[in-house]
Formats: sequence, C-alpha cells, structure tokens
Amino acid sequence: MEVAQLSFEAKVKELGIAIPEAAKPLAAYVPAVRHGGVLYVSGQLPSVAGQVQWKGKVGRDVSPEDGYKAARLCALNALGAARAELGSLDRIVRVLRVGGFVNSAPGFTGQPGVVNGASELLGEIFGDAGKHARAALAAPELPLDAAVEIEFLFAVE
Repeated sequence: MEVAQLSFEAKVKELGIAIPEAAKPLAAYVPAVRHGGVLYVSGQLPSVAGQVQWKGKVGRDVSPEDGYKAARLCALNALGAARAELGSLDRIVRVLRVGGFVNSAPGFTGQPGVVNGASELLGEIFGDAGKHARAALAAPELPLDAAVEIEFLFAVE
C-alpha cells in the first residue's frame, strides 16, 4: 500500500517553517515571472521586513556559518515570492536551478558551502523534487551590501 506524500504546503507546516510574504522589489523588476511551465524568481536578499540581516563580505565580515543562514533566508524569501505568484507551493513540480552569489572577501572560496543553506532548505521541503542544478559564485559587491543574493527557477503546473 502506497503512503500519500504530504503536499509541499503541509511539509512546510510540519517542519515549522515560516514563509514570509513576498518582498517588495528594490528597483525596476518584479519578484517572479511565470512563463509556460517555469517560474523565474528574481534574486532574493537575506532580508526581513525590508532589512538586510547579514551585510558585508563572507570570509571577513560575515562567517561562513552566517552566510549559510543568509542563503537559507534567501530561499525562504524566494518561496514567499513563489507563493505570491502561484497561490500555493503545491503548484511547484520541481526546483530546476539555484543561482547563488556570495559577497566574498578576497581569498574566500567557500561559496558552495554558503549556498548550501538554500539548497538544503529546498531539499527539506521538496525532497527529490528539490534536487536542482546550481551555481555558487563569488561576487565583489551585492545590492545593499548583502552577504548573499540568490535567484531561483522552478518547474510549475
């Protein structure tokens, strides 16, 4: 007998994860665009109520552990944008790609470990459907001096 899998919305509740409302854009763009079966979520900062929580360069001003937390918050903000666009996370079929930018101090090469904060959260929520392609890149500067910015692509129904 097959056991029914929890919906993604139910999984979020079971894990006790709070998904924030979609952040207001900082410039001339929209938080998410749906085209066909793909949802493109604009780069998300590690912000709460419009305030960046981790600023500066990872490896100098921000520890890699805090960079990981910042990436996790970016993913939560992306899910807020996705929910606002789709009405429910249950309309997500698969996480396709995560593109992570880490405001890196010279010589810091731990970008993959930082962006794991986003990737691992997506795995917790979406299971196998959360496995994705990814880039984890160093950036010399990011908007509002954020430690991390991450963009997302989701396959949707």
